[in-house]
Amino acid sequence: MNQDRTIVRLWRDAVVRWPGEQTAYLTHEDGVWRPVTWQEASATVDARANGFLARGVRKGEAYAVLARTKLDWALTDFALALVGAVTVPIYPTSSARDVGYVLQHSEAVGVVCEDAEQLAKVDELRASLPRLRQVVTFDELGELDREGGAFALASPSALDTAASSVDEEDLFTFIYTSGTTGPPKGCMIRHRNYYEMAAVVEAMPHYRQPGDVCLLYLPLAHNFGRLVHLTGPLAGTAIAFEPDPYSVADALSAVRPMVFPSVPRVFEKVHTALVGSFAEATGVRRRLIDWALDVGRNVGGRRRRGEPVPLGLRARHAIADRLVYSKVKDRLGGRLRLPISGGAPLSREVAELFDALDIRIMEGYGLTECTSAGTSNHPAAYRYGTVGKALPGVELRLAADGELELRSETVFAGYFKDPEATAAVLTADGWLRTGDVATIDDDGFVTITDRKKDIIVTAGGKNIAPQNLENDLKASRFVSQALVVGDRRPYAAALITLDPAEIGKWADERGLDGSLETLARDEQVNALVQEIVDGVNRDRSRFEQIKRFAILPRDFEPDRGEVTPTLKLKRRVCMEHYAAEIEGLYGPESQSDSG
Repeated sequence: MNQDRTIVRLWRDAVVRWPGEQTAYLTHEDGVWRPVTWQEASATVDARANGFLARGVRKGEAYAVLARTKLDWALTDFALALVGAVTVPIYPTSSARDVGYVLQHSEAVGVVCEDAEQLAKVDELRASLPRLRQVVTFDELGELDREGGAFALASPSALDTAASSVDEEDLFTFIYTSGTTGPPKGCMIRHRNYYEMAAVVEAMPHYRQPGDVCLLYLPLAHNFGRLVHLTGPLAGTAIAFEPDPYSVADALSAVRPMVFPSVPRVFEKVHTALVGSFAEATGVRRRLIDWALDVGRNVGGRRRRGEPVPLGLRARHAIADRLVYSKVKDRLGGRLRLPISGGAPLSREVAELFDALDIRIMEGYGLTECTSAGTSNHPAAYRYGTVGKALPGVELRLAADGELELRSETVFAGYFKDPEATAAVLTADGWLRTGDVATIDDDGFVTITDRKKDIIVTAGGKNIAPQNLENDLKASRFVSQALVVGDRRPYAAALITLDPAEIGKWADERGLDGSLETLARDEQVNALVQEIVDGVNRDRSRFEQIKRFAILPRDFEPDRGEVTPTLKLKRRVCMEHYAAEIEGLYGPESQSDSG
């Protein structure tokens, strides 16, 4: 039995290491931020773990959590780890169908639901989930904790016995990730995988400092958010949980964090607002902004190259900070030292503007299969346009076709119930095929240049399998082809072509005539396609839904290089040919519609 690298050890070491009266967490309820001490958190985790034992939850059983980013999510995660159960996170934005699939596939014996809205999704499918024997809402966790307290008095050694049986090779969690053509796959992540991932991040220079506060709004069903929650106890960082992503701006002002992990979308929104504000400036104010940005670019370039900043330039930088940079920093709380971007690619333009304003965003890269991150920029070594260098303990190599492969202690155990898919991504000697094409420069900085797999990663960091949507769209007799787009964009959209014969018959019945080009612009045809899109969206989670579409005036054609001999779309060629139409699907109003 090896417990050196388990989440049990991670949590229990933290409880001993940090003073009981020190703030471990900040919770946001009813507009008020309340501190929670390590002593309070530890007592709740122990009581809850005993409560699970009292209700018969045992080592190796899957137990789901369906909730937003809240303290009870995190403490439940640690409680389940102590009893050796396997936590199964589910996005709170998931549809009932998706919730049912994860509960069924993971063979979950229980689920903790945040509220009545999430409970309704489970109740809708309860009859089809015979293994599911426990359903608990957040409002009922107090009763679970009280049961745990009584159980601990009756069986004082039960929790220690359960915790001591957890081995570092045991499964800690299933994290479900989208497949290209089928249902989500359950990534099996061991205790040692996540312990190593958290420890590696914590060991990186300049990442965390004593007294840090971290604002966490990222969903805990996502590997990025889960990693942040697990690294907090290692560093003694107080984590402030913000359950509403739309309240991040207010939370930044209230919490004033030093550490802020985010997906690019938040930084992009701030960037858009800044560019608009700068463009409106005139006269002296505009000249001041331009001067401050020039100073910032000069200082930022020297820092990236490791060059000293001359005294005179440092003085000008201090003045620019007081007059310009500080105004932007105040919007981010005024104390932000470490903004981190992950989950989707960050635009170099965005990163460089922030850098010119003395705000260095650290971008990293990874995937669920390597327990979150494999590379990262960090304050001592960063280069915009790249995803940084390999993390400590991570080996990188490029396959013959340029695919990035990595090997480390964080590589997952495989896909649950899917040995074929596991064999496709893991080599016999433990290398993970990432599916991304990359370059590695002489200094070790990695640049992702292409995506071998077709998974779309939105600007919000959500994974969407376009082929699933495309196939459902093409199930309509009126649709010939469909191309779903949305990589690095705020939402999914679609280019749709019409079947000439079927739309022709439909049009004749309504007294419409004309070419495909004419029909594509007809309001009745657009209404028909909208009904088709609505049907495809109906049972999907919000982030997967197609928000906008464009009907093309012709079909994709092999002669134009848009379709392979087997009639598969050449995605990149199609997107190049219809770049203007795609841009039209993401107008200025899309900034407020991130799905």
